[in-house]
Amino acid sequence: MAEGEEDLPRDAKIVKSLLKSMGVEDYEPRVIHQFLELWYRYIVDVLTDAQVYSEHAGKQTIDCDDVKLAIQSKVNFSFSQPPPREVLLELARNRNKVPLPKAIPGPGIPLPPEQDTLISTNYQFAIPKKRPAQAMEETEEDEESVEPNPSQERKTDMPQPTSQRVSFPLTKRSK
Repeated sequence: MAEGEEDLPRDAKIVKSLLKSMGVEDYEPRVIHQFLELWYRYIVDVLTDAQVYSEHAGKQTIDCDDVKLAIQSKVNFSFSQPPPREVLLELARNRNKVPLPKAIPGPGIPLPPEQDTLISTNYQFAIPKKRPAQAMEETEEDEESVEPNPSQERKTDMPQPTSQRVSFPLTKRSK
């Protein structure tokens, strides 16, 4: 036996031998603990389901049939079979009946029309209108003189936009 293997629990030795039989030689030691945790959790789930089936059948103890039923329900719940090949071929035929959109001619890589692409812009710029300097000074003075009251909500006469708008202040750069 290898070093440190004699102090491993029986279940950990089994997991280690399973890994070795599958050709896995190099792994972190915590992999064994993760497999054990998964293993224990699965067994607890199966036995809990088997106990429910046993109680439903009016039995005092869990028997082999309850465990088989619990395992079968776990397999049916956890794993699903892919659709038959014929179904997939029929779906592919139906999908392929619709022709692809025409490409936009031009230099570079040909792309489909704008409405069929995901690279079109999905936002709008709202450019603020310039207010006169005097009106801006008055609003700044008004904001300083009024005490904020969180219970009062400001109401605006502007209609609410249906799409979300993003705005950035546009300033001239001096070179």
